[in-house]
Amino acid sequence: MTFTKTLREENQDVYEAIFNHSFVQGIGKGSVPNEALAHYIKADYEYLNAFMYIYGMAISKATTREDIAFFNNQIDFVLNSEIHPHNNFCEQIGVGYEELQGYPLPPTADHYVKHMMYHAHMGGLGEVIAALLPCPWTYLEIGQELMTSYQPAEDHPFYPWISFYADEQVANTTMEMRKVLDRLADEASPAEREKMKAAFRKSCQLELLFWEMAFTSEKWPVSDYVKVGY
Repeated sequence: MTFTKTLREENQDVYEAIFNHSFVQGIGKGSVPNEALAHYIKADYEYLNAFMYIYGMAISKATTREDIAFFNNQIDFVLNSEIHPHNNFCEQIGVGYEELQGYPLPPTADHYVKHMMYHAHMGGLGEVIAALLPCPWTYLEIGQELMTSYQPAEDHPFYPWISFYADEQVANTTMEMRKVLDRLADEASPAEREKMKAAFRKSCQLELLFWEMAFTSEKWPVSDYVKVGY
């Protein structure tokens, strides 16, 4: 069994909790509170900005041109493609995308970014990828799960979001990322593989908490919410 297959099996409990979360199920049912959608976009916009920075850090640790090209393509995907599902949410709540940009990260999203930054600074390339991988992988499976469970038609309010993440491009990207991690895990020591497992597990947990953060509109206890970039 490959390393990433083992990771997926070991984290089935978290994946199931994500699939069953009220926000995720609300996407499938076509009904999510507007405030939750807005809170999600505010946090995810800044989270994805940080995600691109961490891809850049992965490039600095890469040893082959193939890996450099892969991470460079991932930055391009986040920068130019993942705006489409965000726009779908914005259209549903009638708010312009630009109006939801530049907000400080809520506590959970802030912790998630710092968790990935820690592994990017302190670990090798395999550890960085292990921390990054749950984001595209859980979204791919959410899209597939919702497409199967709800079979949304094109007039479904969140059809663009669901179809985007269930798409072959996301599947191919996730598989390529898994292949890189499998290769690095094969070359790693047992101690390094345990660090990869721990990074992956925590990122899975934080993906679940990100949905909860958005659904409850989580905020800092004392917050001034001045619009600033991450």
